[in-house]
Amino acid sequence: MGSSSNEIDQNFTGTASNSDDYMSVPQFYIDRSVFITGGTGFMGKVLVEKLLRSCPGIKNIYLLIRPKRGQEVKARLNDLLGAPLFDTLRRERPNDLNKVIPICGDITSEELGISETDQALLCRTVSVVFHSAATVKFDEKLKLSVAINMLGTKRLVELCHRMMSLDALVHVSTAYCNCDRAEVSEVIYAPPYKPNDIISLVEWLPEDMLDELTPSLIGKRPNTYTFTKALAEHMLLNEAGNLPVAIVRPSIVLSSINEPLPGWLDNLNGPTGLVSAVGKGVFKTMMGNEQNVADLIPVDIVINLMIATAWRTATIKPSSPTIYNCCTGLQKPITWGQFVSMSIDFMRKHPMEGVFWYPTGTLRLNAPLNKVLAFVIHIIPAHFLDLFSRILGKRAIMVKIQGKLVKAVECLTYFTTHQWRFKDDNVRELITHLSAKDRMLFDFDVSHISWEQYLERYVLGFREYLFKQSADTLPSCRRHMWRLYWIDQMTKLLAIIFFWRFLMKRSKKLRDVWTKFLHLLLQMARLIPFL
Repeated sequence: MGSSSNEIDQNFTGTASNSDDYMSVPQFYIDRSVFITGGTGFMGKVLVEKLLRSCPGIKNIYLLIRPKRGQEVKARLNDLLGAPLFDTLRRERPNDLNKVIPICGDITSEELGISETDQALLCRTVSVVFHSAATVKFDEKLKLSVAINMLGTKRLVELCHRMMSLDALVHVSTAYCNCDRAEVSEVIYAPPYKPNDIISLVEWLPEDMLDELTPSLIGKRPNTYTFTKALAEHMLLNEAGNLPVAIVRPSIVLSSINEPLPGWLDNLNGPTGLVSAVGKGVFKTMMGNEQNVADLIPVDIVINLMIATAWRTATIKPSSPTIYNCCTGLQKPITWGQFVSMSIDFMRKHPMEGVFWYPTGTLRLNAPLNKVLAFVIHIIPAHFLDLFSRILGKRAIMVKIQGKLVKAVECLTYFTTHQWRFKDDNVRELITHLSAKDRMLFDFDVSHISWEQYLERYVLGFREYLFKQSADTLPSCRRHMWRLYWIDQMTKLLAIIFFWRFLMKRSKKLRDVWTKFLHLLLQMARLIPFL
């Protein structure tokens, strides 16, 4: 179970930031080697950069990397370190990039696919482990989701037990692993099945039979991702033994708020793919409750919490895993309606290149109406645009794009139509143990967030970092957006006129009412000069 504030206080007397022997977070990492799984992923990249930049005394950062598409791990590491994310380090302390060392392996393989030599190196030198490797595909098949999210965690714990000087193991979970509950505290809840039973089931059952069983196995949870992440937490609780373990549960992770680049992100996961499609004018309606809280969290806030969590875990050495719900819903809530509205406003202010139509978007709770509207304003125009593209000899892609958006909507709808209350007492308590300087350097206080400023950076961020569009094109894009606005208004006016004429032709009663209304207006107009 997660430690309560009282339990933590018993383990650690007084506030660390006020004690004479306070060791700052950067001091803690001096001459320490860190092992990271998932280091090539979205969060992993930010973690590596932040550790190098803000903890300059760190010794080495070992990254578990698997060869991919014929590319060796060294080449993948070079690609990672060559990203704009590391521009500041390349400019100010380029030699520190040499501290990042690739470890060839695979989270789905026995012993993580790590050679005996590299295992010995890690066991001898590593004192902090960050486990963020996971499949974040919501609709992943259960077999692969178990292999990565559960078996990968189990194998990592086995390796950690062999590490001679391990001071902290930080496991990255998700706030939604307990999405079958309306209120989620910072504790590990008992799962519906024993983790090892699910692992055995996956290993023995044929995949087609397993796919048929999956809906009944995951129960009230919407997907295999949340199901396997919940089981991984419980497995960690059972198998960690005396390891110093903490679990960080972020909610919906979006672009950075400040570091290392405001608005930085590298994927279209979660709401980003749909929001950018709205910005392009090709997506306008989906299921969702505008009044529900959208628990969004900037990636650098999560990373700062993870780094501080390792420091705190090593300091107090808890007897059982401490849980940290990294969320904004209680301290700085924003509703889905506000998120959509502000995002659209900023996409009109900072439009992207190649916008098809004026950006508008609505969340609806009426499923039949949403389905009809989606067919009329998404599917039909996509087929017309593809037909037009074929006539011009160009590539037809709009139907394919709409197909991908439909899948994205299916994954996200559960989260836009349900409401949760994530308690974050341990996170708030952790802040009190940091010095004023460390609170600034590793800021994870979500009460500081200004959603309006953040979402403007978010929109500019995916414009620049995902779609690779220069700020120099903004003036021409704004002129194009202005034209689209008037085209949109004229189209709506013509649609209203057409619909009205359609009704008038088919209803004598409506024509009579309309004639009387016009006659009344004419009489009133004649009276105006005498008033």
